[in-house]
Amino acid sequence: MPMAGAEIERLIVAALPGALVTLRDLAGDDDHWAAHVVAPQFAGVSRVQQHKLVYAALGGRMGGELHALQVTTAVPT
Repeated sequence: MPMAGAEIERLIVAALPGALVTLRDLAGDDDHWAAHVVAPQFAGVSRVQQHKLVYAALGGRMGGELHALQVTTAVPT
């Protein structure tokens, strides 16, 4: 079952308060997403750890409800 973009954004913002999330449906099927996440929690954290924080926010939904998520992250400027 596909996962709506609004739900992905809700989960990320709940785990990373203050995050700005931009989503793009890569295939038009609500199953393959690209997410650009800008969050203050990323300051001083490696890129790998930033991505892990985003995936952790999804609470194990990767590979189930959410088939694919391309993640890019940044610290607010």
